[in-house]
Amino acid sequence: MTAYSVAEAKNKLTQLIAAAERGEAVTITRHGRPVVEIRGIGGRDIAPMTAEDFDALQAEVAALGLPRPAEDTLSVLRRMRDGDEA
Repeated sequence: MTAYSVAEAKNKLTQLIAAAERGEAVTITRHGRPVVEIRGIGGRDIAPMTAEDFDALQAEVAALGLPRPAEDTLSVLRRMRDGDEA
């Protein structure tokens, strides 16, 4: 693992990202103390959510007994995008 100060990291960000993409862990320090670590995420294979996954998630949320939101997320985002008042 390689360590760089914040100032060095600012000047070498492109190179540090490339190193992380190659699998190297890069640590950024402030006043000699590690504060951030950069790692590549690689080719994570995340399968799309299936109908069964969605049903299981809904069942887990329902089991928590939380109140359902008055408005769905998509409607909130559309309202925010369009500048509509609540």
